[in-house]
Amino acid sequence: MNGSVGLIGLGNAGSALASAFSGQCRLVGFDANPARRQVVAGLDLEWAGSAVDIAGQAEIVLLSLPKPEASKAVVAELLGSAQPPQLIVETSTVTPNTARDLGAMCAAADVAFIDAAVGSGVQAMAAGQVTFLVGGTDDAVAQARPTLELVAKAIYHLGPVGAGSGAKVVNNAVMHALMVVLIEAGAMAGKLDIPMEALVDILGSADGVTRPLQHRFRGRILNGDYAGGMSVDNARKDSMLALETAQDCGVPLFAIMAAHTPYEIAVGEGMGDQDYAALAKLWEAWCGVDFSAG
Repeated sequence: MNGSVGLIGLGNAGSALASAFSGQCRLVGFDANPARRQVVAGLDLEWAGSAVDIAGQAEIVLLSLPKPEASKAVVAELLGSAQPPQLIVETSTVTPNTARDLGAMCAAADVAFIDAAVGSGVQAMAAGQVTFLVGGTDDAVAQARPTLELVAKAIYHLGPVGAGSGAKVVNNAVMHALMVVLIEAGAMAGKLDIPMEALVDILGSADGVTRPLQHRFRGRILNGDYAGGMSVDNARKDSMLALETAQDCGVPLFAIMAAHTPYEIAVGEGMGDQDYAALAKLWEAWCGVDFSAG
């Protein structure tokens, strides 16, 4: 098989990966939709007739598929072939449980497996600047690394199988929730005649959307430091002012309104004088996690 790489799934993400790999190795690809063959026609890619055909030609097979069910079906095909690949790399967005199920299927067939979720947009992927969020054993990750490095900007080995997919799910959850918050904020700004470009500049500054991440989450929550700072009481007051302003402007709120509830709970728990990063203590109690444990 001479170090060939297989790629199954040539949708937007898969074809971007194919563009990055093109010309760097022998690349064999397949998609269940034959129309995708035209999309990758200009690449240095050999079209296979099926997933099983790829299993016979490639030592390492990457998956870029639209649904967890598709990943499970394709992995079953690969493992059931006469010559399974040595390593399967799941780059599709799946749940950690799905990744662990796929890993167990591969382990039973003595095939290495990692989940290498993609933390980059398609343009960065096509340019060979992929951020991989990886879960798997040290041996399996070491086996995959030379191939991933052909198209990688960064490779984060985060833990066992499922860790990469978990990081992608968490990251996407933040991005999608933040998108709603930003739209709600934009609607309020529009009603208040605040220029949109100015709003973007304000939110993009050091005291904007990155401040809760860097100053509060990294600086305080990861260190268990809740003394001083802006109090829960004051943050609750500001949150109430935002809800009142939105009501006055006739702007419906979903994410911002839901985010107010923990402030009420924290005040009820006697946390009003602590820095508002102390809301993390609610989740520590509810979930049995310790943010400051590293």
